[in-house]
Amino acid sequence: MSTITNSTNIFWQECQIGKPDRQKLLNQKGCVVWITGLSGSGKSTLACSLGRELHTRGKLSYVLDGDNLRHGLNKDLGFKPEDRTENIRRTEVAKLFADAGLICVASLISPYRRDRDACRAMLPDANFIEVFMNMPLHLCEARDPKGLYKLARSGKIKGFTGIDDPYEPPLNCEIEIKQENGVCPTPTAMAGQVVSYLENKGFLRS
Repeated sequence: MSTITNSTNIFWQECQIGKPDRQKLLNQKGCVVWITGLSGSGKSTLACSLGRELHTRGKLSYVLDGDNLRHGLNKDLGFKPEDRTENIRRTEVAKLFADAGLICVASLISPYRRDRDACRAMLPDANFIEVFMNMPLHLCEARDPKGLYKLARSGKIKGFTGIDDPYEPPLNCEIEIKQENGVCPTPTAMAGQVVSYLENKGFLRS
């Protein structure tokens, strides 16, 4: 008896045009820049600034923002630990963008180390660039751009990262962005730091 729903009855389809061909066409190398940090740490600001800077250099990128993903692909997920894990797993689409030759900028809190490591394992290690927005909780809470910390402190939001749910900082990230002498770097400076890394590692040429 055969069943069309059996996932073992599927085969990988190879095509004549592969990642090296697409990279040559774009004159860049596909990768995933994974920006992680607390809410309010500046992840989205960096992601958008980085996308703009790459665009001015003629490089093709795409931003996968955590909140934007929850408006569509991940709109059926909540914030329980298992939902957070599935939220990150579905962001495997970042791997597809990288395979297409794009510089994919994924901006998500992604609080659990194991989930970020699972995303890293999907790609050749050098093609996963983890950027840690190492901003202190008190700064993020003072910013509170979406008013979420206030709701969490009042008990109206449960399981909020940094308040009553943990954030596990990276142990071996490629890039760390933090305050210097108590001053946060500008969006342009943060983007420049990432672009310099990409340039030095050869991602901005085929």
